[in-house]
Amino acid sequence: MSTAADAWWRTAVIYQIYPRSFADSSGDGIGDLGGITTRLGDLAALGVDAIWLSPFYTSPQKDAGYDVADFTDVDPLFGTLADFDAMVARAHELGLRVIVDIVPNHSSDQHAWFQAALAAPEGSSERARYIFRDGKGEAGELPPNNWESVFGGPAWTRTANQDGTPGQWFLHLFDSSQPDFDWSNPEVLDEFDRVLRFWLDRGADGFRVDVAHGLIKADGLPDFAVAEDANSMGGDEGPQSPYWAQEGVHDVWRRWRSVVDEYEGERILAAEAWVVPLSKMAKWVRSDEMHQAFNFAYLETDWKAADLRAVIDESIEEFGAVGAPSTWVLSNHDVVRHASRLALTAENPQGHGIGPHSAGLPDPVVGLRRGRAASALMLALPGSAYVYQGEELGLPEAIDIPDEARQDPTWFRTEGERYGRDGCRVPLPWSADEPAYGFSPTGETWLPQPSEWALLARDAQENSPSSTLSLYRKALGLRRDLGLASNAIEWISEAPAGALAFRTGDLEVWTTIDPGVEVPLPDGEVLLASSEVAATIPPDTTVWVRR
Repeated sequence: MSTAADAWWRTAVIYQIYPRSFADSSGDGIGDLGGITTRLGDLAALGVDAIWLSPFYTSPQKDAGYDVADFTDVDPLFGTLADFDAMVARAHELGLRVIVDIVPNHSSDQHAWFQAALAAPEGSSERARYIFRDGKGEAGELPPNNWESVFGGPAWTRTANQDGTPGQWFLHLFDSSQPDFDWSNPEVLDEFDRVLRFWLDRGADGFRVDVAHGLIKADGLPDFAVAEDANSMGGDEGPQSPYWAQEGVHDVWRRWRSVVDEYEGERILAAEAWVVPLSKMAKWVRSDEMHQAFNFAYLETDWKAADLRAVIDESIEEFGAVGAPSTWVLSNHDVVRHASRLALTAENPQGHGIGPHSAGLPDPVVGLRRGRAASALMLALPGSAYVYQGEELGLPEAIDIPDEARQDPTWFRTEGERYGRDGCRVPLPWSADEPAYGFSPTGETWLPQPSEWALLARDAQENSPSSTLSLYRKALGLRRDLGLASNAIEWISEAPAGALAFRTGDLEVWTTIDPGVEVPLPDGEVLLASSEVAATIPPDTTVWVRR
């Protein structure tokens, strides 16, 4: 049984690796497990505690690996199970824990179960693993309900019978190549118990759970009208969705918690749950369910002092009420990078993406200043933080991706109306003067890299004390050495409107946020500053001062 001392996850900084864009060792232009292994030393030097890998399972890659054909094998694009074992061994040798992504809401349509379901008759046990239904209309020509896919278009696709006649419809909340499992079926529950144990037995330290507010659908699959401006993944105030955040999903997480608790070393579950308000999302991290949940309320908060203070207070209060640490996150593989997003003059589009013809494109200078300030603020807060690959380099969103190079299904399913997530998934720049900036030995990349990224390559920032990479290293080192993740914070009442200031231990953290705000530099030793400071703290700057 684990003890409080084993609860590394309560204060951990977890680094998200998007495998196809991290490092390519084979030269095919797609990142792989071998590439990750060769770069783990860089992450240990950065000062993070764990890595989380987006899916690397066998997949036709219709949704960049979130369409899983085999949950217990590695796709040849990324390597082999032996490569996975070698990566885990190297990570553990460096003191890094390894979190793997798991996708329980759906599988690929190439999964053996779904292929068997298509070949089986209506009402069969094979079809009962997924959500098949008869259509409406005189000949079943209409979908069973009006649900829309997260990626755009209907959430139902009609099958063909063996004789070629139209058949039943199957549900897919995402792409049509990603049929939803039926989690009321005990066979599905048993299968995922097996999958969890497979990776835990190979040394995985836990799981990031994709769409953890999904899985369970309301009885009868009723029609549901989604507001035009609603978040496609849920997380909006309003009527309860019949497919997001159903109460029955908590029974699944209690079952999963009992599985991971069988293993030594405090293995964890982290929820991707787009749920509001935070008091409701905290249900996912009760003591017998998940360990962590991504704080999307924080990620989605605009760069405004009052709004940020409110979400920080609410996060600490609501997660603390169930005995869990708050998490903090600014970027991931599904949203516009925060070094661009925080400077958007139009509404933040999140997963809709931005492109060359978007309105209100960000000023890159303002975006980087705010991005650095936001990161320095986040890393001073108590709890656990997530860092998305490349944010430590100050990477902005890649905007000028040619239409013909785009690969996100959102782009195709909306006929180019939404740019999707390609802009935050572009392969990383490691070396300014090497092919593909050191990402791939052949210069191949599955998405094109912006030419200006040469200046942001890791080796170009390595020895510069003012670089974003140096800022992250220093912040992460101070966070660890000063125990900031375990401290309570106390707001400083003297801070003017438009600025945030709090005490944490013997440190004061000051952030100027609202336009035109500039405050005197407090007395004490400046340990860290996100931009240059003199007698005053200029706009869009975070400073850590030891009193």
